[in-house]
Amino acid sequence: MEFAVSHLQTYRGKYWGCSDTHGHERSRLDQLNFLPLLLLCTMCVTGAQGDAAPPERIAVVGAGIGGSAVAHFLQQQFGTQVQIDVYEPGSIGGRLATLTVNNQHYESGSASIHSLNLHMQDFVKLLGLKHRREVAGKTAIFNGERLVLEETDWYLLNLFRLWWHYGISFLRLQMWVEEIMEKFMRIYKYQAHGHAFSSVEELLHSLGGERFINMSHRSVAESLLEVGVTQRFIDEVIAAVIRASYGQPLTVPAFVGVMSLAGAQGNMWAVEGGNKLVCRGLLKLTKASVIHARVTGIALHSTEGKTLYKLRHESDSGHGSDIYDMVIIATPLHQGGSNISFEDFEPPAKEFPGTYHHMVTSVVHGYLNSSYFGFPEPKLFPFTSILATDNPDLFFNSVENICPINVSVGFRRKQPQEAAVWKILSQRPLDRQQLKTLFRSYYSVQVTDWAAYPHYGSAPKEVPPIILHDNLYYLSGIEWAASSMEMSAVAAKNVALLAFNRWFQHQEKIDQKDLMHKLKMEL
Repeated sequence: MEFAVSHLQTYRGKYWGCSDTHGHERSRLDQLNFLPLLLLCTMCVTGAQGDAAPPERIAVVGAGIGGSAVAHFLQQQFGTQVQIDVYEPGSIGGRLATLTVNNQHYESGSASIHSLNLHMQDFVKLLGLKHRREVAGKTAIFNGERLVLEETDWYLLNLFRLWWHYGISFLRLQMWVEEIMEKFMRIYKYQAHGHAFSSVEELLHSLGGERFINMSHRSVAESLLEVGVTQRFIDEVIAAVIRASYGQPLTVPAFVGVMSLAGAQGNMWAVEGGNKLVCRGLLKLTKASVIHARVTGIALHSTEGKTLYKLRHESDSGHGSDIYDMVIIATPLHQGGSNISFEDFEPPAKEFPGTYHHMVTSVVHGYLNSSYFGFPEPKLFPFTSILATDNPDLFFNSVENICPINVSVGFRRKQPQEAAVWKILSQRPLDRQQLKTLFRSYYSVQVTDWAAYPHYGSAPKEVPPIILHDNLYYLSGIEWAASSMEMSAVAAKNVALLAFNRWFQHQEKIDQKDLMHKLKMEL
């Protein structure tokens, strides 16, 4: 039904109340010509879904942003009559999580969302959530000895400093990122028209051709040097941004780097009350049954010529199993991820090479030692965020003065000489001496060790498959192309459309070549 609705919206914009290229309104006859199209779309949708019954039961493994989004999109595609069970042994939200400091709640996981992340934007509107009020702050980059770049309150002065230190590298970077993001934005049009892709490679190729495929295998440093960005700018600025985002060196793939650098250019936001509210809201809206259990195995279960899947799971109440028509795995299957066994599949299910990179988040309530960054007088320290370059002597990736998830109208950041809440990202937990280096004194330290992102240095030669079996899908493999909330949402929409199109045999909606050109011709 969503396919028909998207076409109706497209043609409504084209013929009803819009102007042609000469600025004249479309004729009444053009508007009447829309009516047969309406009937045709309705007949097509009715006929397509009349050929086969929709699945009765679907299981989703994982209740992070990918799992909650795919549950929502699956219901959009298959209808409210489908029972959707979501298995989650931990908290809803996964890597979207909060913790409490001094009776205030703060993001401990993924904190920011880009303004171009249209799925996340749509979720917030759909659920009646709000953007958190922005509290301005300045950023600096630290190389272990001094601050190599300092942001000011004046935009033109910031541009001048970038030009003075790095020439036009920042302009070349911006042009490169904008070009890639413009092509990436095509995915929303494809998905609005019901198109899906059977592999991550097909999806990337449809957006940017071989260039996007190559960007998944070449480092961000190599790609930036090719477009004329200087080595100094890469070492001092790009490295700091990548470390703060992914905790990894400049060898990460270029496509990963683009997603990180797009966020560094501003236009970021967060959800009032915490980003995890998106996951909770989508599951509540979908009326999915959340089962607090860990899935331990998936077995092929054929009966009367019909392929079904048996999920084995365990919880505090014991072991159990259930039968499903379709299963979506929205949790990492790689080493250190979910240890799910696959039984009775022929050929046997593939192993998933590669590991996830651990990022340690330390949330500290205390007094920052500003003298470590070259400011002996605390009240003169002007920055709310410090990014670290790729220096082996530096024990942290970033230090940030964070705001609570509920920002009241009268809220103000703590003054530099006051005790504040700081989030430190590091490769390993901070020891007592390191905490003493960063803070004059502190009241509390809360540590979370995340298996945050794929370790791109261990990346497999090929991105993991989406289709594991007839109606068994893997969503989280897209993180090996790039990892973010929006990438998970894009993957969730793709899997829902792919499952729908394959179930009803809409082959014309899967892996179409020259898709952008075809959609332009339709319009």
